[in-house]
Amino acid sequence: MPNRPAEIGPAGLHAARAIEHLRLMRGLTQHQLAVRCTQLGRPMANTALSRTERARRRCDVDDLVTIATALGAPPAALLLPWPTHSPVSHATSHFLIPTQEALLG
Repeated sequence: MPNRPAEIGPAGLHAARAIEHLRLMRGLTQHQLAVRCTQLGRPMANTALSRTERARRRCDVDDLVTIATALGAPPAALLLPWPTHSPVSHATSHFLIPTQEALLG
């Protein structure tokens, strides 16, 4: 029986949207972010980043940490949703929604 890729779950879908959102907030193109990731030692093509943002490619933990670093944010900022009452600038503060809620959607 051939292996079937696992579907991207709620946390992965959120991370994909968060990567794109934070990238745009930082005024970066996919190419610029991919270059930053490569400079940090994790080679990444902008096509891989595009597929990650569209949830067509799984984002492993090494990619997530590198992308977060390249965006100047902690990895948790890409994993946990921001509360609706808090602006994006507080995404890295202590106002994050509990992990369980984020992972369960």
